[in-house]
Amino acid sequence: MERWVLLQKGADYRRIAEKYHISPRLACLIRNRNIVGDEEMNMYLNGSLEELNDGLLMRDMDKAAQILLEKIREGSKIRVIGDYDIDGINASYILMKGLKTLGADVDTDIPDRMKDGYGLNKNLIDRAMEDGVDTIVTCDNGIAAAGEIAYGKELGMTLIVTDHHEVPYEEGQKKTYILPPADAVVDPKRADCEYPFKGLCGAAVAYKLIEVLMNITGNDTKEIEYLIENVAIATVGDVMDLIGENRVFVKYGLEMLKKTKNLGLQALMECTQIDKDRLSAYHIGFVLGPCLNASGRLDTAKRALEMLSAETKKEADILAGDLKALNDSRKEMTLQAVEEAIEKIEGSSLKEDTVLVVYLPNCHESLAGIVAGRIRERYYKPTFVLTKAEEGVKGSGRSIDAYHMYEKLNQCKNLLTKFGGHKLAAGLSLKEENIEKLRTRLNECAGLSVEDLMEKVSIDMQMPFFSATEELVEELELLEPFGKGNAKPLFAERNVEILGAHIIGKNKNVVKFQLKDQNQTTIEGIYFGDVEKLYSYMEETFGKTRTEEAFRGRISGIAMSFTYYPQINEYMGRKNVQIVIKNYR
Repeated sequence: MERWVLLQKGADYRRIAEKYHISPRLACLIRNRNIVGDEEMNMYLNGSLEELNDGLLMRDMDKAAQILLEKIREGSKIRVIGDYDIDGINASYILMKGLKTLGADVDTDIPDRMKDGYGLNKNLIDRAMEDGVDTIVTCDNGIAAAGEIAYGKELGMTLIVTDHHEVPYEEGQKKTYILPPADAVVDPKRADCEYPFKGLCGAAVAYKLIEVLMNITGNDTKEIEYLIENVAIATVGDVMDLIGENRVFVKYGLEMLKKTKNLGLQALMECTQIDKDRLSAYHIGFVLGPCLNASGRLDTAKRALEMLSAETKKEADILAGDLKALNDSRKEMTLQAVEEAIEKIEGSSLKEDTVLVVYLPNCHESLAGIVAGRIRERYYKPTFVLTKAEEGVKGSGRSIDAYHMYEKLNQCKNLLTKFGGHKLAAGLSLKEENIEKLRTRLNECAGLSVEDLMEKVSIDMQMPFFSATEELVEELELLEPFGKGNAKPLFAERNVEILGAHIIGKNKNVVKFQLKDQNQTTIEGIYFGDVEKLYSYMEETFGKTRTEEAFRGRISGIAMSFTYYPQINEYMGRKNVQIVIKNYR
């Protein structure tokens, strides 16, 4: 079930349009993205790298920088320890390249998802000790590793944490935050951190640290600006909100990626057949990102790091091909696991639960998060997928807007051996005998209403088809990059007559419509969603005969409401505007 909501944010659209040389319609769309006031509006439309906040505003950034400069002067061995996902891989690369630029003796290590688990652990610290490492710098992890960091300190090591995850806390009359006992803890989510923008990913925090080090040493920060492409990849891949600083990083990073000198990224774009000139945040999120993540899921994330660091085209091509093959394999395994999860839900009392806890013992544990995401999309319920691990059970969760996953797990922590995450995603470990107890407890404390469990479709405005022009489509490009926190605009029109419909595509998974709105404007519409579900809905609502007539390309008298986004379709040298249909009723 969906809840369609028409956004109605008030503002003087004509004044905004005149000031920023845009149309009132575009001014309305920007205001719908919660952009308020001239400062925010200017940052949204014209934000530049020069306007980003100084990294020294982050708590402990000065400490981290001074320690690292001292270690570089002393020639001490530094090791960067990242995470095995797209953010951790790029953060590791940024720190490694940046510190090498400053003359550091630095290498990297990334935990093995299966053997080591998430984040810093004693194995990694012991390995560093054996290799003669003096200083460990974490990235995209470490904030929840208090015990492990204490262990490293006991061994006499220097430890610096750079992270962006929530700081662990204990509930009481007020939250008591638990910081790890590192020599410096740089995390914008610290309660005592005054950095104005809290939504950075781990790679962005790593970049800020390198930028600060370059400034302190009197080096030109333009030398390391090429690393912004890695910040952009991590920001989109780690599904951060594309607002404020993130929007600027991604906007500039995408332009850099189009002409990247990184041989690994060139090879990956080549083997995934991405047209660099049309590169967008979509390609990071759904093509490049999954390939980078696949290395950490099914092999080792070190392979993705090797690809980013490749020094010859031959090496880059081989590693990029490996990552693509791993991702193809991951897709097949995911499909099987999703089908098994749906069978379990549909064939049991799980379907009645508000919070879904699905145990798939044979699912590869690295796929639990992806499977949880697919199940969440299907049922629009907070979902945890658990798998059998070497010790007990491991799992990942994906949430809906109204449910704070980390806080709810915190209420069940006596049933868990380990957990972490944030509002919309989490990871957890527990004993097998606690699965049912966790399922019961999560459902008892869910606190979700019927309305919370209806997916909200936010519509920017009702717009007749005659307004969907080439000029509008071109102007909408000013709102890019699109993604979480800066959704692609969604328009709607009601009482749209279907003049004809055809199922097309090699796999018969696309519907092409001929449509006419109340103003008698005809337009071509295309739908890439679940074709069977759409056909069934039309049969149930309008009857079998009329639906069959529509799909034979005949006038059937069927009128529906659609949400859509306009785009330019180019074919055989001809251009025309068509609409991409997102929702229907």
